[in-house]
Amino acid sequence: MTQTSENVTWLTQEAYNKLKDELEYLTGPARTEIASKIAAAREEGDLRENGGYHAAKEEQGKQELRVRQLTQLLENAKVGTPPATDGEVAPGMVVTIAFDGDEDDTLTFLLASREYASSDIETYSPQSPLGSGVMGHKVGEEAEYELPNGKKASVTILKAEPYSG
Repeated sequence: MTQTSENVTWLTQEAYNKLKDELEYLTGPARTEIASKIAAAREEGDLRENGGYHAAKEEQGKQELRVRQLTQLLENAKVGTPPATDGEVAPGMVVTIAFDGDEDDTLTFLLASREYASSDIETYSPQSPLGSGVMGHKVGEEAEYELPNGKKASVTILKAEPYSG
């Protein structure tokens, strides 16, 4: 998955279906559940001191925020194919880099937006300094990116494979 400057998000069919299923759940059964929790808490009496009511309302707010995020994401989504296996770094790839040419100091990460983030692998956005620095480079090439302090750092691309997770 990647975002372009036109605010289009490219998704694999699998990712699109997963996000669409989440949206359908949140706008259907999940909304019904939270409405029931709020109604039950209201019946308990004074709303000013009703912890259950306030917790349910907070949960409802978080849920509605996620609905808006998913709606916007899916409205701007284009379904495409996973990246090619030609060794060129692109969104949706698992990338292994070596810092400053030191083959022992490596980092492996998924180049994707946060919708793909998981606890299995560290995720870097294509818009991040490192992500944008390695984009388009091939295995074996050096790439440069800007550090937070304004200095430049270089890395060598060791591996770039499509994410299968």
